[in-house]
Amino acid sequence: MKKVLIANRGEIARRVIRTLKKMGIQSVAIYSDADEFAPHVMEADEAVYVGAGPSAESYLKQDLILDYCKKLNVDGIHPGYGFLSENAVFARKVSEAGITFIGPSPEAMDLMGDKLTAKQAVKEYNVPLVPGIDRAVTSVEEAKEIANQIGYPVLIKASAGGGGKGMRLVENDADFEESMRSAQNEARSSFGNDAVFVEKFVSKPRHIEIQVFSDRHGNDVYLFERECSIQRRHQKVVEEAPSALLTPELRKRMGEAAVNVCKACNYEGAGTVEFLVDANLDFFFLEMNTRLQVEHPVTEEITGLDLVEWQIRVARGEELPLKQDELKINGHAMEVRVYAEDTLNGFTPDIGTLNRYRIPAGADVRVDDAFAEGMDIPIYYDPMIAKLVTWGKDRNAAIEKCIEAIDNYQISGVKTTLDFGKYVLKHPAFVSGDFDTNFVKHYFSDPTVMHEAMEDEKRALVNSLEAIWNDVTEMKNAEFASRKK
Repeated sequence: MKKVLIANRGEIARRVIRTLKKMGIQSVAIYSDADEFAPHVMEADEAVYVGAGPSAESYLKQDLILDYCKKLNVDGIHPGYGFLSENAVFARKVSEAGITFIGPSPEAMDLMGDKLTAKQAVKEYNVPLVPGIDRAVTSVEEAKEIANQIGYPVLIKASAGGGGKGMRLVENDADFEESMRSAQNEARSSFGNDAVFVEKFVSKPRHIEIQVFSDRHGNDVYLFERECSIQRRHQKVVEEAPSALLTPELRKRMGEAAVNVCKACNYEGAGTVEFLVDANLDFFFLEMNTRLQVEHPVTEEITGLDLVEWQIRVARGEELPLKQDELKINGHAMEVRVYAEDTLNGFTPDIGTLNRYRIPAGADVRVDDAFAEGMDIPIYYDPMIAKLVTWGKDRNAAIEKCIEAIDNYQISGVKTTLDFGKYVLKHPAFVSGDFDTNFVKHYFSDPTVMHEAMEDEKRALVNSLEAIWNDVTEMKNAEFASRKK
């Protein structure tokens, strides 16, 4: 593999380019009107224009991307995450064009891309499933009957897609019909498929995912877990590795279950198996993401591995570099996603210009970002500015390092989730490890709580500085008086 096109943008494109440079592989970036001067375009060896700002008119234009690959003699495509990364049709086109798709097979994508077929496949490998049904329903009456059999509360979930789209929590029978219609409408709009299924809502759920890797030689490993329970709108905001919840024995059982998911779909490459863990520490399969995850840096930090390099090596037909018993956890890592969002206004996107943009630096601080000072946040894409990642010898050290890094992160021109990240990291529930996916609901239903906490912190800092100043002034006055005598 001598030249790879990155069919993506932003920080993940930059992330892939870094590894390609390290491996001596040429890189090709693609860009839209909105990204003409973006860092990933400047850092690639070559860059080609694919269209207007909206992703449907640029980053999702499969045939145009493949035409460029042929013209530029590209022999590999890295899809990143989002966009075309889990598109089986695109993966097939890439393969048919004689180009290596750096990811799993289209067949594995198809199987795991639908939550129901995924459940049916993993059931044969004794992977635990949430109580419910593993087939699609469209009839409200049938779905309501199933909900009554399972017992409320229940979740209505879209069979296709993810990211919280087409998902509704239903507490009682009276709300079921309206919730199902709403879930179906959103699923139809987002995925072109209104099929849903019903499953039991897990109490005090923790969202724990396992990083897996497989090669074409029959080797499968798990690279431990990531804790992803701090979410807003069913999307992750703060992640860490390893989880404070898991014991070594539970980690092993979940890891082995994740490997069985790989076997169920004859997997190849990097993937993530997502589980829910309940209050009794029972775990249940949610879904498999057939790509590299946004939060993969925390796994890299605790294992010392380059997961993009592993992806490329597996795609080239090589065996996995390490066996399961050679993989170890070293320390702890935290990740805060820095979104251009107004946390005090329901996490709504806050598009604007980065009038000031200075990232924190230092030992054990990593920032994967896509912007430079003076750039605009485009309206067409996810509003994530960066991922702030810190490592520590233990969980407390990683938390303290992350708080320090947040304090040193300078952004003006747009509102961001940095203050929210700091609020989470300092919250007693998070520090103790006693939290679940309802953290925002339980502790952030009134966002002014965070604002007041930050104001209290600012006042305390001002008071501390004033006290120091007064002490210094008194010392100087005393010294002056002594000299005067």
